[in-house]
Amino acid sequence: MRRIDQGEHGSPSGGGLYPRTCEALAETAAASAAAQPPRGFADIVIRRMAYLRGPNVWTYRPVIEAIVDIGALEDFPSNTLPGFYDRLAAWLPGLIEHRCSVGRRGGFLMRLRDGTWPGHILEHVALELQTQAGMKTGFGKARMTHERGVYKVVIRTRDEAIGKRALESARDLVMAAINDRPYDVTAAIATLTDLVDRRCLGPSTACIVEAAAERDIPAIRLNEGNLVQLGYGAAQRRIWTAETDRTSAIAEGISRDKDLTKQLLSAAGVPVPEGRTVASAAEAWDTAEGIGLPVVIKPSDGNHARGVSLNLHTHQEIEDAFAAAEKEGSEVIVERFIPGQEHRLLVVGGKVVAATRGEITRVSGDGRSAIAQLIDTQVNSDPRRGAEEQFPLDVILVHENPVTQLELQRQGLTADSVLRRGQTAVVERTGNMANDVTGLVHPDIAEQMGLAARVVGLDIAGIDLVVEDIGQPLAPQGGAIVEVNAGPGLLMHLKPAVGRAQPVGDAIVSHLFPGGDTGRVPIVGLIGDGQSSLAARLAASLLQLHGWQTALACRDGLFLGRRQLSPHGALGFEPGECMLINRTVKAAVLETSPRHILTEGLPYDRCQVGVVMAMPGPQGLSDLYVTEADQMPGIVRTQIDVVLPQGAAVLNADDAEVLALADYSDGEVLLYSLDPDSAALAAHRARKGRAVFARESSVVLAHGATEVPLVNLSAPVFAAITAEGPQDARPHVLAAVAAAWALGLPTDLIRAGLLHFGEPRHTSAVH
Repeated sequence: MRRIDQGEHGSPSGGGLYPRTCEALAETAAASAAAQPPRGFADIVIRRMAYLRGPNVWTYRPVIEAIVDIGALEDFPSNTLPGFYDRLAAWLPGLIEHRCSVGRRGGFLMRLRDGTWPGHILEHVALELQTQAGMKTGFGKARMTHERGVYKVVIRTRDEAIGKRALESARDLVMAAINDRPYDVTAAIATLTDLVDRRCLGPSTACIVEAAAERDIPAIRLNEGNLVQLGYGAAQRRIWTAETDRTSAIAEGISRDKDLTKQLLSAAGVPVPEGRTVASAAEAWDTAEGIGLPVVIKPSDGNHARGVSLNLHTHQEIEDAFAAAEKEGSEVIVERFIPGQEHRLLVVGGKVVAATRGEITRVSGDGRSAIAQLIDTQVNSDPRRGAEEQFPLDVILVHENPVTQLELQRQGLTADSVLRRGQTAVVERTGNMANDVTGLVHPDIAEQMGLAARVVGLDIAGIDLVVEDIGQPLAPQGGAIVEVNAGPGLLMHLKPAVGRAQPVGDAIVSHLFPGGDTGRVPIVGLIGDGQSSLAARLAASLLQLHGWQTALACRDGLFLGRRQLSPHGALGFEPGECMLINRTVKAAVLETSPRHILTEGLPYDRCQVGVVMAMPGPQGLSDLYVTEADQMPGIVRTQIDVVLPQGAAVLNADDAEVLALADYSDGEVLLYSLDPDSAALAAHRARKGRAVFARESSVVLAHGATEVPLVNLSAPVFAAITAEGPQDARPHVLAAVAAAWALGLPTDLIRAGLLHFGEPRHTSAVH
């Protein structure tokens, strides 16, 4: 079976949604090569761009679809443009990795050399620009429309603004290469990189979302930051970076209060260093003398080890360290220095799932360069260091970092000191979590880390531990926990300098969704010829009767249970997604239309039941370059493409084009028909398939040869249902019954639901 994210999404008849692909045009390139191109071409025009946020005619994933007019370039494929290939390949050497339809490395460049058109080229250049900007995506399509020189160019993107900017930059770059004009590729990529940094999910959140996707758990981004919903409706969970909706606000508050955290841990028998909060440098010295030197001074509320000074012995060192810590946090803590190595352990659901060991950062002299220069060339050049969230280590700005200055001062050095060749200097002692040691953690240490997280109350915790050997029990070494942090960074575990990356995203997803749970609620997606709202309302009423708080978005309005939220038509992405965000929703019935599939995509990634009642016509879709009836199956099949393997496609067996969509369902196929003697129905039942049909005035459920009469649609029941919609309500009844049956609703409940559908309901319209 062909899946829509693995290739062209054409019509079931093989004609395709759009007439010709760029690949099909390649055979005409040789003929065009004889034409002489003009000295300069007018710019390609991007007429409009649409962000298809959900499953669509191209793929399951969000894409930008652009209507592109290449103008006179329609007569000049790439092999007719002097120097174009060389300029484009030089500007974007990464294009060598694009396999294209050739199916191997360098495939796109082969197509470029042999002759292809700017729509196809725009697709690949935009994808490459996104990749160079740090947002790798590989899916793209370029298809001709019925209008000469006008193409639909589609690229996968994770953000609307980034995708649109990538296409605009690709257009400018391609035109510069065609017309032999200069183009600042570096600046274009830098602009896109900045957009990626500002608009995409941070790496910690992204790794959790990607792990959820591997488990087939849907995700909805709830803001422009890192707040993400995993799952739908009442089955959802929420994450905000490495915090979850199970992370207690009280526990987070405790973790911020370092003194309180130590008190609670100590009371539970977990080793912590002696220490307390101080208000002045003088008090810090008095406390240090009371605890016993050496000591550690750190801010009470800091991160990335900023403001932390270790192994302090003298009055001057403590005064300087107090000043450095005071700049970072509201309070300063003095505590006993624990000899050993710094470690960070990630605890998820009470279990240690990753551990890293820190390392001391040093520079080595060359006899010429000042220490500040050595830091830039030997330390800050590390690709793991940066100011943004995606970097696991911070850059060291020695002139702005009093802790580094203090560390150098203790060695008799300054930032301007020149080390002789081979001489080394320590520039940072804390915060350099670089080496993965997950496999070395002793069971005793793992147990105490889990206990520490439970004592504080955190479901996900980053625990800072100082110990000589993490492979030995804790107490005999005199090791201790120095901090317990909420919302820990995950990058150190995803990108260690030494050792393998740990699947921390998987661990968090398994914690939130144990036992194979996918966070889904039953969703019925429904499409027809514009007269399918009655079926949607009937199906929603049956699910509501089953005890599921059911959301309904259809042409008749927006409903939540028996409450009408809006009397206006509620088709489209936003009403559907709005209902799936609602934490009370336990099921949803969401109607759609060809226009909404073409312009927005479906508001859910997959559904349990996909219903197609009729094959709509192309009327009213010409602005979307859909004018022929044979294009419609390629659009409508989207509703069937998203049916889950454990779900079902409900199809009208009386419509041959609808029936043909059965081949695209990953799940069961359940047919309905007004004709009990339908040949399609008979063949389906012979294969032991399920069907719902009308025999005289009765609705019958059939599973293979077994038949169960459900209800007699005689007055007054039939009259009540007919009053809600078209004159012949039987197809709507059959479709709704089939959807409910596909979801496993008992036949007695379905019968009762039909009998009571016409009873008054409470409405509360929101205007």
